[in-house]
Amino acid sequence: PLGRPPANVSKAKKKQALEDERIRNAIEGKFGQGKRRFGLNRVMAKLDNTSGTVIAITFLVMNLSTWWRRVFCVFLYLFGKRTPVFGLKIISNYNWMKTIQKNLY
Repeated sequence: PLGRPPANVSKAKKKQALEDERIRNAIEGKFGQGKRRFGLNRVMAKLDNTSGTVIAITFLVMNLSTWWRRVFCVFLYLFGKRTPVFGLKIISNYNWMKTIQKNLY
């Protein structure tokens, strides 16, 4: 709210204002991410319809990238669970590095 804050504010109004601010911060963060990573700050469309379309497509791409990242993480988790070869290779490389470091000292 604009203007001078009132002298008496109930706890319910303070709680509601805090909740509104948390929601607003999340929304502003998504807009910031869209501007930094997805070029939302470079919308050059002149008409209202075309700029709205560009913004909607940008947010669609943002949602799709989140979805694909989750799918990819699940795939890596399931693939790594079935093939322990990668884990053994990492362990053998780690042991190899430990032996080299022992020989240097």
